Amino acid sequence: MCVATYFKKGNLLKLKWFWPQHEPVITSLVEELGLGTFVQHTDGAILLEQSQSDPIQRRVLPEGAVERSVRLKGGVQSLIDAVAATLPHGTVELDTCVTEIRMDEEGTITLEADLADGEKKRIRTGTVILALPPRIVAHHIAFTPSLSDKLMTSLMDKPTWMAGQAKAVAIYNRPFWREDGLSGQVMSWSGPLQEIHDATPDTGYGALFGFFGIPAKSRQKLGEERVLKLVADQLIRLFGPSAEKPISLLYKDWSSDPETAVDDDTTPLRTFPDYGRPTSTSVWDKKVIFAGTETSSEHGGHLEGALRSAERAAFEVLDLYKMHL
Repeated sequence: MCVATYFKKGNLLKLKWFWPQHEPVITSLVEELGLGTFVQHTDGAILLEQSQSDPIQRRVLPEGAVERSVRLKGGVQSLIDAVAATLPHGTVELDTCVTEIRMDEEGTITLEADLADGEKKRIRTGTVILALPPRIVAHHIAFTPSLSDKLMTSLMDKPTWMAGQAKAVAIYNRPFWREDGLSGQVMSWSGPLQEIHDATPDTGYGALFGFFGIPAKSRQKLGEERVLKLVADQLIRLFGPSAEKPISLLYKDWSSDPETAVDDDTTPLRTFPDYGRPTSTSVWDKKVIFAGTETSSEHGGHLEGALRSAERAAFEVLDLYKMHL
């Protein structure tokens, strides 16, 4: 079945929201780019599921109990496209995977990259900004000379945000739960989804999405077909017969994505990670600058954290070039 452009799998699975009252950088960027936003739907009762045998509890939260968050019209892809459009043509090279970074005695850096057609490419530069998650850098890029043990440990100690998670999205003809006075928000102790939210766009279809309480290794053992059957059963328990036949049921498990997760990421996070800049006291200091949301001491894991780390990295490079003028 053909579904509206907004519901392309990538757009829904990259669904993001932000909080203008707490996150000024992403808020300013969205305004600068002229992107449309709308308030995340939270009106109505939330559902609490203690177990599959207990009755579903329905609660109306006091006004102001849920902080207002905002979503982008067209999903986060609209932000990606708008930022990319500001860059000079040819700046972004797709299907180019950096596998090795070498530095010679004069301090010149050479990047070795694999291209999609099997060819290799070399890029020479003076400084590199790495926006990859720290653990992906440690696992997938070779350095000559090698990174210090202290720096490697620092990289590995920063879990990639949500890398061990998975998301399911159910798409419907309309957000029927709103007609029943429900917000679409659910907290469940029986699962498989432990947290569900309304993912409906500002116009058109309805959608619900949820994060899993099942650990990554258990999901992988069950397999996608069985996981989605459990999700479908849970949505029917929670929202009734209207939830039985979604237009589409999408699933993405980032723990199985080698470009997102490493083995360590399958261990569930018990507390929020201690993010911040990787500790660097090696020959690579000021030659490799780490960016990405996991390197932001504030708002790590959020779009806000990614933008703050990008600003920091850009200022570091500008300072380096001033030193050499």
